[in-house]
Amino acid sequence: MVPVVFPDSTSVWFFGLAALALLAIPGPAVLYIVVQSAEQGRRVGLASVAGVHLGTLVHVAAAAAGLSALIVASTVGFSVVKYAGAAYLVLLGVRKLLARGLETQVERTREPLRQAFVRGTIVNALNPKTALFFLAFLPQFVAPGRGGVWSQALVLGFVFVGLGLVTNSLYALAAGTAAGLLRRRGSVVHYGSGVVFIALGATAAFAKRT
Repeated sequence: MVPVVFPDSTSVWFFGLAALALLAIPGPAVLYIVVQSAEQGRRVGLASVAGVHLGTLVHVAAAAAGLSALIVASTVGFSVVKYAGAAYLVLLGVRKLLARGLETQVERTREPLRQAFVRGTIVNALNPKTALFFLAFLPQFVAPGRGGVWSQALVLGFVFVGLGLVTNSLYALAAGTAAGLLRRRGSVVHYGSGVVFIALGATAAFAKRT
């Protein structure tokens, strides 16, 4: 039977502090959440946050099981994940740019919360940089001598997700509130989000195995 071992409290505290420091620096996931909140409102933004971190859990589980190492080590596997994620983001951006209408029409076509949740999950689950991040970050706080490396990694991953849900929700609420003051320029926000999605897709397409 595979032993279940929890990381010691000191490791968890240091990991939490390091995770907060990293989460305070906006990255692609935060930019995606901010764009969703600014265009669709706070509820959609929060649904996107939940979806993004379900995608994060996919990477945490993969890192604990060693699957992330296989994807990163395999040129084909890494490329498949990378280009699938990039294509999805670019597709989202193109659809935004091709959409017609002003702010009132954007409001009518506000996406359901379930769709925002699923979209956030796909965006982060298909981000190979997240897999690279956990492969580099989690082992720094895992004690192999204690045994149960996979369970230690899972616990730390859950800590990261919990902290991420809090910090990213704050970004979503702030962006949704600020966007509410700019509703007269809803079309600018709408088309601007399309450009951001395409830029995120292009960034993902050039991700390297480092």
